[in-house]
Amino acid sequence: MTDFPFHDVDSAPEESKPLLAASIKNYGRLPGMHRVMAESPKAFEAYQHLHQSFVSSSLNPEELTVVWQTINVENECHYCVPGHTLIAKIMKVDESITESLRNETPLADPKLEALRAFTLRLIRQRGFVSDEHVQEFLDAGFSHQTVLDVILGLAQKTMSNYINHIAKTPLDDATSGFNWTRGENRIET
Repeated sequence: MTDFPFHDVDSAPEESKPLLAASIKNYGRLPGMHRVMAESPKAFEAYQHLHQSFVSSSLNPEELTVVWQTINVENECHYCVPGHTLIAKIMKVDESITESLRNETPLADPKLEALRAFTLRLIRQRGFVSDEHVQEFLDAGFSHQTVLDVILGLAQKTMSNYINHIAKTPLDDATSGFNWTRGENRIET
């Protein structure tokens, strides 16, 4: 049986209990992904640290959303695409950005589209992005710091996407209205 434990504060390993309590405090609920991550206190702690580092990086809410959703969609994460749809709404990101990311259609803002293209290249080329593509990214108005911050976001989302794939984390009630499956479009880089 490969079913992963779905912890609450009572059933979690002792080291995960304060992390779950922090999730409840921060989200007003216990996200299913956190309930799965609680099985490994160190993985859960690392994820929370990556998340906090990424949200306090050089990226604004729209740019955070572009990086998160580009990775979620490329990795076909059934849990994270709806989750970040809700997060984008909470952060007041324009819904047209979210819909373009979910549907893999071009973003209207050329700078955000350059961010999506760079993020996709990082994923698909496993970090072996050409100097030419890095320069295109810099020419779009980003910095060397942004390059590293996008890689930070990739580390965070790789962790959550893979955990959700393996654990088959069910959608939370809060995100069930944002269900997503990959359509016919696929952005080329």
